[in-house]
Amino acid sequence: MKIICYKDKILKAINSVVKGVASKTTMPILEGILIQTNDNEVKLTTYDLEIGIEYVMECDVKEQGNTVVNAIMFSEIIRKLPDTEISITLNDKNLLEIECEGSLYKLATMNPEEFPELPKIEIEKSIEIDQNLLKNMIRKTIFAVSTEESRPIFTGCLFEVENNKLNLVAVDGFRLALRSVYLNKQASDFSAVIPGKTLNEVNKIILDSFEPVKIGISKNQALFEMDNCKIVTRILDGEFLNYKNVIPNNWETRIKVDKNSIQDSFERISLISSSSIEKEKKYPVKVKVDIGKVTISCTNQTGDAKEELYVATEGKNLEAGFNPKYFLDSLKAIEDDEVYIEFGSSISPCLVKSIENNDYTYMILPIRLKEE
Repeated sequence: MKIICYKDKILKAINSVVKGVASKTTMPILEGILIQTNDNEVKLTTYDLEIGIEYVMECDVKEQGNTVVNAIMFSEIIRKLPDTEISITLNDKNLLEIECEGSLYKLATMNPEEFPELPKIEIEKSIEIDQNLLKNMIRKTIFAVSTEESRPIFTGCLFEVENNKLNLVAVDGFRLALRSVYLNKQASDFSAVIPGKTLNEVNKIILDSFEPVKIGISKNQALFEMDNCKIVTRILDGEFLNYKNVIPNNWETRIKVDKNSIQDSFERISLISSSSIEKEKKYPVKVKVDIGKVTISCTNQTGDAKEELYVATEGKNLEAGFNPKYFLDSLKAIEDDEVYIEFGSSISPCLVKSIENNDYTYMILPIRLKEE
């Protein structure tokens, strides 16, 4: 095998597949990148038995062949080489020679026949969506995915197609993020929970462009397919939260507020709430709504802080406690100049909503405040 390509091209391919490399495994082959040639194309593949990534690039292929090389060593060498043409050759001793200007490296390789095949997916349902739109939907929900392995189903994001509308839903037990969009092409209804780890990688690979990405679903696998890249992942088993029954339909108190102003207030209040003096403790902030005004405050052993904002208010006065991080995560994900924040009571969920459209909803559970 012998290929010649420019550094930026092969580095982009390596960066696209490297997250499919197993980090902790008893199978050294899974720590490698499978390199395969086909006429004037080179395909790089990684697979950790949960997520598999394929990337195909055009290349000057002098000699056909296949091999597997350790991903970390290969990528680090390529990364540090000069920005010019690189020659990669599998010699007769099964060493991978990497040549660039005055540099020459020889790496041990593994048998490509031992590399496990990616699952063959028999697609039952599929949708097509612009890459930039999917990127936006993932960005606005992924932060609410649970990191608790004790509830595996919540470590993923629900992809639900209903009446030709795609809903992405993430929930971690304390908050919920929902982003929706109507699809341009007719699609059959389906629901599948995709691991958050996979979506983070999809988000890094897809472009901020109008180029399409095809999402295919089978019984227990999902496929994300772009021009020159494929990502295969398992679908999480289990029953996801019936989110439609959880999101409140009515509010008793609502404020309309400048998004940047309230975000800045929560940023400052967080300095007291998550004091470094007591790292193990996270103090809730008190949100108090009066006519035309919202007050955000926090008191602990570090000190106390208070922020007042003049806002448009509707409904009853209210006082409730919240984790400020959850508010900040949602506000950072919203691009609107103003937002609605809707409250039920001091012990019921709060909603942060886009004013301009109904494509984004964020729900936060309150924290019970101590009696003063």
